[in-house]
Amino acid sequence: MMIEERYKKRYKVGDTPWDIGKPDFNLIQTVTTAAIGPCKALDIGCGTGYNSIWLAQNNFDVVGVDTSDIAIQVATKEASKANVKCTFIEIDFFTNRIEGMPFGFAFDRGCFHSFQSDEERKKFAENVANHLDKDGLWLSLIGNADERRNVPGPPQRTARDIVNAVEPYFEILSLVSGQFGSNHPKPPRAWVCLMRKRFIA
Repeated sequence: MMIEERYKKRYKVGDTPWDIGKPDFNLIQTVTTAAIGPCKALDIGCGTGYNSIWLAQNNFDVVGVDTSDIAIQVATKEASKANVKCTFIEIDFFTNRIEGMPFGFAFDRGCFHSFQSDEERKKFAENVANHLDKDGLWLSLIGNADERRNVPGPPQRTARDIVNAVEPYFEILSLVSGQFGSNHPKPPRAWVCLMRKRFIA
């Protein structure tokens, strides 16, 4: 089953443990501490929209994309309840270009790590770069392979997996071991990776 179909199915049956009903604290912390100013922002795999909404509340011009029509419908309703303007689009980012590019900031929480092969992850990174302005920033939250666990959780990637995929297109500004924002007592470990698009002459 293709990745996009798998996520559509999981939203349909309500199997969405990543949906925590609020923005991930890693996004808030990174944007505030790295002083990332308001700009056009792309939330890749936006899900039910809480990260997009937080960005919009902080004066970012946000486009959120997801393959799940259910997620997009919920995100649209949540943005309306929060009285903020976000554009939500049901689309497969991996194979499409998103209207409104270039963006100054891209965010994904668990999209990059969904791809099994180096080749797919590299293609994903290239597509992110193609959507960004010169010197645009990308924050990615990625399942961390250093976690030993006996329960289901996010796909896990090594630091080498990340570097191999993004290095041609991005300068890694920080790669920190942390945790996903979660409603569980023991949140899954994550890589918090902030990158800047490389200049390619």
